[in-house]
Amino acid sequence: MVDAPKLRKLYHFSYPCRDGEETRKFYEDLLGLPLVNCMTSERVPSTGEEKPYAHFFFELGDGSYMAFFDLGENIMPLPSPNTPDWVQHFAMEVDSVEEVLKFRTRLQDAGVKTTDVIDHEFINSIYFFDPNGLRLEITARTEEPGYLEKAASEAHDGMSGWVRKKAAMIAAKSAAA
Repeated sequence: MVDAPKLRKLYHFSYPCRDGEETRKFYEDLLGLPLVNCMTSERVPSTGEEKPYAHFFFELGDGSYMAFFDLGENIMPLPSPNTPDWVQHFAMEVDSVEEVLKFRTRLQDAGVKTTDVIDHEFINSIYFFDPNGLRLEITARTEEPGYLEKAASEAHDGMSGWVRKKAAMIAAKSAAA
């Protein structure tokens, strides 16, 4: 392993939004995440680019944040052109499967389409999209004692197996072309 400083936890995940107030209503009023900061600027601090924007943050229960940029153009963020829409998502954890079900009902009552509860054998989750096209997951842990330790002990072997399988898939695709 690389001798790197330890990254402690997520501070925030940031995503573009079409409309700040629409996004606020979804995250604060529907999901219950309080809006705790809204900064506006005419210039991007990290690049110096002249670009008016609002950058706002919703707090999760562990002190981390979902953050959004409203660029003032009312343009829907575009999905990645080479990635299926189920790949990129942001998962939020609740304390129980019952809370996952309560969120599912709350979202559906508000007209948000959700999946059924998906049993991943160590978590149970629902999936849905926010008003900006960002796929979200609400999940509860269900793993048996020792599951995470066993998964960690097998992770490198699993990655090595995937690397081999992927190489074979790419080679087969190249040979067929």
